[in-house]
Order: sequence, then structure tokens, then C-alpha cells
Amino acid sequence: MVRLPLTPAEVERGQRLGALLRRARGQRSMLEVALDARVSPETLRKIESGRVATPAFPTIAAIAAVLGLSLDDVWAEINQPVPGVEPATAAAFARLASRRD
Repeated sequence: MVRLPLTPAEVERGQRLGALLRRARGQRSMLEVALDARVSPETLRKIESGRVATPAFPTIAAIAAVLGLSLDDVWAEINQPVPGVEPATAAAFARLASRRD
């Protein structure tokens, strides 16, 4: 499978997602959260650092559930408008949901 390069908006959303998850994790260890969400600690680390800018939707949903975040709150946080970066679209959300880690 060939992956298209990420757009600036996707990179920005990935960074926002990582920052949101780090804040929500608080003092909990990355290992604890990853295991509770049934994802690898490496996957969580990559998402939090922005290295995986478009993780699979089930991965986001599992981590959000463990951290007590609603998917509506996650979506609103990562899609705040940024000057000079294209706005989020339904197509971008579909792409986010269809990607695998």
C-alpha cells in the first residue's frame, strides 16, 4: 500500500492529538495507559510525539476511552482552525478513520 504524503493540516492535527493525549494522561504512565487501551506503548509514544499523525480510528477511540475523553472533544480539539493551514473536512476525517498505525 502506498501512502500519500501528509498535508500540513494532517501534520498539525497529529501534533494536536498528541498534545491532547499527553495532557489527558497527566501523571499516568504511558505503559499503564497503553496497556489499558490495548495498544502497544510504542504506538502510544508515536501518537503522543506526533510521529503517527493519522492513527487508526479504533486506536484513537480506545485511548480516548481510557483517558475519559469523548470523541467529540477529541475531534473539536484537533480541528481548531490554524491560520495558513487548510480547514478540516469530512474527507480528512474519513482518511483519519481509515488509516492504520
